[in-house]
Amino acid sequence: MNTHWTLFKITTFWESHWNALWVVIDGLPSNFEIDMNNIASELGRRKPGQSSITTQRKENDENFEILSWVFEWKSTGHPITIIVKNENQKSKDYSNIKDLFRPNHADLTYHLKYWNRDYRWGWRSSGRETLSRVIAWAIAKQYLKEKYGIEIFAFTKQVGEYKVGKVDYEFIEQNILRTADVKVVWPMIEYIESIRNDWNSVGWIIECHIKNPPSGLWEPVFDKIKSKLASSMLSIGWALGFEYWAWFDTVNLTWKTYNEGFYNIDWKIASKENRYGGILWGISTWEDIIFRVAIKPTSSIYSHQKTVDINWNEVDFQIHWRHDPCILPRVVPVIEAMSAIDILDLILVNNSKK
Repeated sequence: MNTHWTLFKITTFWESHWNALWVVIDGLPSNFEIDMNNIASELGRRKPGQSSITTQRKENDENFEILSWVFEWKSTGHPITIIVKNENQKSKDYSNIKDLFRPNHADLTYHLKYWNRDYRWGWRSSGRETLSRVIAWAIAKQYLKEKYGIEIFAFTKQVGEYKVGKVDYEFIEQNILRTADVKVVWPMIEYIESIRNDWNSVGWIIECHIKNPPSGLWEPVFDKIKSKLASSMLSIGWALGFEYWAWFDTVNLTWKTYNEGFYNIDWKIASKENRYGGILWGISTWEDIIFRVAIKPTSSIYSHQKTVDINWNEVDFQIHWRHDPCILPRVVPVIEAMSAIDILDLILVNNSKK
């Protein structure tokens, strides 16, 4: 599916080895002044080449162009079309795998489904597709903050055995891992560098906090807010798991240790620890919505791997292109993007019912 959600909808198309990527954003209320610098800033957070732990491919993603339905920097209520041109493609890098199925990649399933695939970057499985989501995030982020006071902070929660303790939102953009704890950033970096030097890659966990959400989002049965968030997060190609607040640790809890009483906190009914992550029975409370997403190790690594070609021959192969030993700093804004798109869509749908 290339179109996402109900009222605030995004449609993305084209891939990393064509001449551009496009996104159509539909449902943004009219007369909202769009901050172009904010879009450029968010694209800069997602682009490659930010540090030694990400791919060194260079893309000037901040140079986007709005093609339709923004007049004097304000939305008109019609679908907004934005384009970002691709640069620095090296399609010839992929010639040695054109007849191979890379392990744990989309090559095999795309071949089995379509019997036609672009071996240069996997068509819609390319991570560059997320650029379109981040454009929509930049606009949704601005709208949510200005109209509702909602802010979204995602950060690297865990890499290997290294976990964030005390969360410092201000520190997130002050380090190359976008983690939230100064005490773990250097052990994390050293660990990732050791993985990179071994021609390997590593997975990690990202945590996301949605601050000041409205209550009453979304529905009590099939359209629970937790299922909507889970669906969006798992639509990200690298995501393997979704959990919110108490996580799978509940297997070690009894009701007496998990349960929380309600209190009058600043004239809002709330708990003291928010173990339910701001979601009760699929509907948001006044409290922060908190969830985590598990991200798999990058499947493209320099080490030799075994696979099968299109003639079913078992072969050894090795990639020759640029890759990420750990794409965590670039995925953080993508997690925020899907969160903002979801929350804005939920608010618009909820308002339409009143």
